[in-house]
Order: sequence, then C-alpha cells, then structure tokens
Amino acid sequence: MIDQNEALLDQLEQIRTKAIAELEPVTTMAELEEWDIRYLGRNRGELKNIAAVMPKLTKDGRRAVGQKMNAVKSELESHLKARREEIRQKELLATLEKERIDVTMPGRHLPVGHMHPLTRTIQEVTDVFMKMGFQVVQGPEVETDYYNFQALNIPADHPSRDMQDTFWIVPGELLLRTQTSPMQIRVMKQTRPPVRAVVPGKVFRNEAIDATHEAQFHQIEGLLIDDQCTMATLKGCLQTFARELYGEGRQVRFRASYFPFTEPSAEMDISCGECNGKGCRVCKYTGWVELLGCGMVHPKVLREVGYDPKKYRGFAFGMGVERIALAKYGINEIRLFTSNDLRFLRQF
Repeated sequence: MIDQNEALLDQLEQIRTKAIAELEPVTTMAELEEWDIRYLGRNRGELKNIAAVMPKLTKDGRRAVGQKMNAVKSELESHLKARREEIRQKELLATLEKERIDVTMPGRHLPVGHMHPLTRTIQEVTDVFMKMGFQVVQGPEVETDYYNFQALNIPADHPSRDMQDTFWIVPGELLLRTQTSPMQIRVMKQTRPPVRAVVPGKVFRNEAIDATHEAQFHQIEGLLIDDQCTMATLKGCLQTFARELYGEGRQVRFRASYFPFTEPSAEMDISCGECNGKGCRVCKYTGWVELLGCGMVHPKVLREVGYDPKKYRGFAFGMGVERIALAKYGINEIRLFTSNDLRFLRQF
C-alpha cells in the first residue's frame, strides 16, 4: 500500500508539471477549455482518474494523497484563472484595435434630401394663389356619394358615376374621391361669402395608364365666391397664375367645355414645354397641353349650400398637379413621378 501511495503522489506531481507546461502555449479560449477538461474535468479529467482509486488506500494514504491532490488542483485552477484573464484581455484589446475609430479621418458625405417634384409643385401653385388671397384647406380622400356627385349637380345617370371610372368602396354610398371638387361643397357649407380657397390632394380614377394618365394622381381645386365675380375675373386670375408659375414666355388659351357644377365652363391649355408648341407625344401633336378645367359655379350648386345665386356668384377651377409638373419641367412621362428612380428625382 505504501508503494501505491508514493506512486500516486509521484503521478500527481507529474500531472502538475505536465499541466503547467501544456498551459504555457495556450492562446485561445477554445484551447483553454480543452486543457480545463483534460486536467480538471469532473467526468474524465486526470485528477478525477486518481480520485477514483483513493477508496482502495489506507486512511493515512487517503489523507496524504487527498492533500496533494487538493494542492495540485488549487494550483492548476489558479493558473487556469490567470491564463483565462490574460487571454480575455488579449482578445478584448484585439477587438478594440479592430474596431478602433480613426477620428482624424474625414467624415462621410451624407446627401441632403429635398422635396419630391410633385410636393414642390403643390407648394409653388398654392403659394401663387395664397398671394392672391386664397386659403389652403384639406379634405377627406374617402368621400360620400352626396359630396362627390349629388351636391355638385351630377345626377345618378351621369357617366362619371360608372363603375369603370370610379373606385367605389360601398356602391352608391362611399368612394375614393374622383376629384377635389367635393371640398367646394364642404367649404361653402361651413363659410359665408366671400370665399377664397384652394384644395390640394390625392384623387383616384380607374384610368387607362399611359404617358399622361395615372389611376392615382393629385389635383388642386380652387373656389372664389363673392357678389361681383365674373368670367373675366376667372380668366384674369388664371392668367396671372400661369405667368407666375411658367413665366411670360408660355402661352395660354381657353376653350369652351362642360362641367356639371359650372356654367359656363372652359378648359385652359398651355403651350407644350416639351416641343415649344410644335407637336409631340406629350401634347398629342397639337402643341398644347390641357392644364385645368374651370367655370362659373352653377346656380344649383350655390342653392345646394344655401347661397342665393341672385346675390352671390363665383368661379371654380381644378388642375392636375402631375400635368402642371409635366408642363413646367418638360417631362414626357407621368409614371416617372411614382417610379422612385433616384436618377430622375435627383434632378429636382
């Protein structure tokens, strides 16, 4: 038994020496973990193997071997802790060096954003009318049949109510507004004359999409009501608007037209900016681009909101924002506005 005790003590010393020697070249946490399992592991470590034979020793032998084992284990754990901390510090320093920020390097250039051309156009148009005393108001995009059609003198059998032209939510009741004109009724019901208002916003129509038409687009509605308004007032107002927005060089013309909520009605065209009036795909080879519809507010519409048509009169107009932008910037494709192509948008 004494020889066995001495042999185990010698084996423990050899394990200590070997473990310390093998710990020296360890440089990673993975290698350290393997070393820990090999010598201090609870299930199959070198010290665990010696502990398994201790019950066969005498009482004095168990005491001597146990003390030596505890001393070796404590020393190895101390070396393990020191090496683990050393490796952790090295890895931390390596990470910090890798992620180090050089404060002397020049900063990255961040491009400055800007308004979308349609947003800019809406702002430019409304600014022109605000200078003439108009107030900017907003309205709902989901409208009732009453405001979108009935109150605007559009009867139930009017073609614009066709399911092929209008996006109905509840047929005969709710729809996506086909124009900003419903705000004429809302504004007049809430205000007594004189009235001056412009209404920018989205509208929706079941259009065949092409170079000049979209199913969702923007309009700006205008309304003026007082006791002295005439068709000449309307033409003067819109000609002033055209000069302010496009400059003196662009020509305008008025053509007789028809709208249920105005009488008389007209269309205002502007000379095509793409071809300078010579004719192209944008202007359908006429030299002119339809800009807006306008007219004197129909007496039936005035009576609908409680205005006396013998005392008050006024005019209304509605223009497509996309068409204004097409004419202003010489663009030949309306779908570019919603393409999100940065090559196009950065030009503005």
